[in-house]
Amino acid sequence: MALQEVHISSLVVHVKPEHLEGVKAQIATLPNAEIYGESEEGKIIVVLETENQGFVTDTIDKINNLEHVLTTFLVYHQIEHFDSQSEDDA
Repeated sequence: MALQEVHISSLVVHVKPEHLEGVKAQIATLPNAEIYGESEEGKIIVVLETENQGFVTDTIDKINNLEHVLTTFLVYHQIEHFDSQSEDDA
């Protein structure tokens, strides 16, 4: 029986407001990243669902390095463990 984990994280990304749509389009292309909200002030709420913490930090770095992103910060991180054996195998 193998245990797997999923990391659920939420980020706030602050961008220059005039570049909000362009940065959102770039974030939308990242695997495991979903945009859940935005503000006119240039803040974007992003939720990540990844296999390990390395993907979380890599994605934060990718977003933070996008042009017109002022800062990216992690506001929530949860790790869920589950049995990879399907119910059919039980």
